[in-house]
Amino acid sequence: MTSYISSLDQAKVGTLVNEMIRIREDLTAAALEKKVKSLFESSAHKIKSLDASWRPEQGAPVFTIDGKYTSRGWTEWTQGFQFGAEILQFDATGEKESLEAGRAHTVAYMASHVSHTGVHDHGFNNVSAYGNLLRLMNEGRITEDAGERNFYELALKVSGAVQAARWTNIAGEGGYIYSFNGPHSLFVDTIRSLRALALSHQLGHVLMSENDKRLSLLERLLKHAEATARYSVYYGEGRDSYDVRGRTAHEIIFNVNDGNYRCPNSQQGYSPFSTWTRGLAWAMCGFAEQLEFLATLAEKEMEPILRKAAEATCDFYIQNTPTDGIPYWDTGAPQLHRLGDWAGRAADPFNAFEPVDSSAAAIAAQGLLRLGKYLGNKNYVQAGLTVCDTLFAEPYLSCDPAHQGLILHAVYHRPNGWDRAPASDGVPRGEACMWGDYHARELALYLLREIEQKPYLTFWSKRK
Repeated sequence: MTSYISSLDQAKVGTLVNEMIRIREDLTAAALEKKVKSLFESSAHKIKSLDASWRPEQGAPVFTIDGKYTSRGWTEWTQGFQFGAEILQFDATGEKESLEAGRAHTVAYMASHVSHTGVHDHGFNNVSAYGNLLRLMNEGRITEDAGERNFYELALKVSGAVQAARWTNIAGEGGYIYSFNGPHSLFVDTIRSLRALALSHQLGHVLMSENDKRLSLLERLLKHAEATARYSVYYGEGRDSYDVRGRTAHEIIFNVNDGNYRCPNSQQGYSPFSTWTRGLAWAMCGFAEQLEFLATLAEKEMEPILRKAAEATCDFYIQNTPTDGIPYWDTGAPQLHRLGDWAGRAADPFNAFEPVDSSAAAIAAQGLLRLGKYLGNKNYVQAGLTVCDTLFAEPYLSCDPAHQGLILHAVYHRPNGWDRAPASDGVPRGEACMWGDYHARELALYLLREIEQKPYLTFWSKRK
């Protein structure tokens, strides 16, 4: 079966592509309790191992090589995941050593990320660190301290405003937060990073511009989300010859002179007209999360737009992922055909042709769970649980104490060849990455809170 159907006839698509994930109807969060707790047991050792070996002067850890975390200069977007992991570990287990490490590292190393004007990743870096700490204080999980609270809140206010300042207007009244590639570039990833603007807005902050103009962070959040839904997601409505409902483009290019859309592009996927599955996962999770957040503001106007995008991307993931819920790195990867009916069986991270991307699965599963919860749709929830059931066990969950990674078989940048390929076939396998490990912990914490009947996990919270 082909990886995507380049036909505009959606009825035909429906006959060719059925649910490829074999959704387990019997699964519950409680049924995964043993796997979730095993994950956090393994996580504790790996956090300590990385902390003991990491050298700040080498930059933020990005992915593992031979089981050891190493840096990879491109943009600084993973530091918050490193320290956020420590904070999530405390949230899940009550290990105070992890909390104190997360606090100390945030104070010592995260300030430059708050004011970083060169990235679109504030929601990754700063919400994972400062945001988690503020959430825990709001929940009463850590001791109330006015000075500490003000520190977290100020960092989050500034971070959201700095991210929102990376702005390009597009034709009409829209606009978007542009990527590190420049003002012409809209990345699908950024939909998940909008949490920085959301928190800054929730804290009452605005972006001050020329002539003391006050710019609403909520307005910029909504405009960026709408642009992503409109341009980064396909709906089978005849946009181009590869318009299949739920596909995503990693990058969208605009003409900055007149604000018009020009074309799709891809930095980390195989092509602009195939679907890089981690980009798809960012969209799934980001749209679902923003639907939840905007519901707290009674923001109804954008709901149909974001819901349409969330449902389309989640449906595409279900329909274009192997039976166990773990995707290959791109639905159009050039050697997938050599695997035969790759979508009709479980993913094979040890195959000799194309790598899987476990980090995409960790992100996508949370999107499925959140959208299912938001819509009251059991099919999405069960699909998310099915992914978790696979991801939280070998060969994906790393139980090797000598390996610093938590979730194995992740891919960072396949086109650039950055990922370690241990065999002569050149296919990356056996390594982990900061975002995959962080999102696996966040996903496991989401389930643990349901299992233990604790408050629903969101990136935002209100003071008790």
